[in-house]
Amino acid sequence: MTEANHTEPHRGGLGSRLNWLRAAVLGANDGIVSTAGIVVGVAGATGDRDTLLTAGLAGLLAGSMSMAAGEYVSVSTQRDSEMAALALEKRELKEQPEAELEELTGLLEQRGLSRQVAREAAEQYTARDALRAHARVELGIDPDQLTNPLHAAWASFLAFTVGALLPLLAIVLPPAAWRLPVTVVSVLAALVLTGWSSARMGAADPWRAVLRNVVGGALAMGVTYAAGTLLGAAGV
Repeated sequence: MTEANHTEPHRGGLGSRLNWLRAAVLGANDGIVSTAGIVVGVAGATGDRDTLLTAGLAGLLAGSMSMAAGEYVSVSTQRDSEMAALALEKRELKEQPEAELEELTGLLEQRGLSRQVAREAAEQYTARDALRAHARVELGIDPDQLTNPLHAAWASFLAFTVGALLPLLAIVLPPAAWRLPVTVVSVLAALVLTGWSSARMGAADPWRAVLRNVVGGALAMGVTYAAGTLLGAAGV
């Protein structure tokens, strides 16, 4: 294949996009499992549709808001750290450019370049954009793709909400006799999908991930249903 015909994409930010997609899948998975645990547990105590709907909505809203807040705080901390590191690097480049050039040369040498080639590359990087070169090589940061706390919070909120809607609708829409089996089957099927998807995106064994996901979800529903049944029998 000639170079002109080579069409394999090498676009920047692919790893970042995969991380976001994986986070969305895992957020949906959290929504499925946590909300399923709540509604199945309540179903063990009562078959009242309004009670199930109230419990499910409360779990959905609390979980999605908690996920969004937690992600916002986490990503804000990460962004603050990245900005502080970039500010420090910018100051060092201004105050001691020769030392920073030598540092960049050494880092490139550690990546397998010869001393001469590493020095030439460091000089070219520095001439083009010294801060971006040090950010990427030394800090592992892309200044053009800093994390956004609001985007992360909204993504977590939406992912959790989408996942939580499945068990909520499955427990309140069917007739009373079908609520529990429909919910259990729907949740386990969704967990198969999220387990398989997250594993494929991470290039891992999908069946092992699926098994972990399904067993974990089934265990969560089993424990909460047993607790709900005991509480319902006790009249709590």
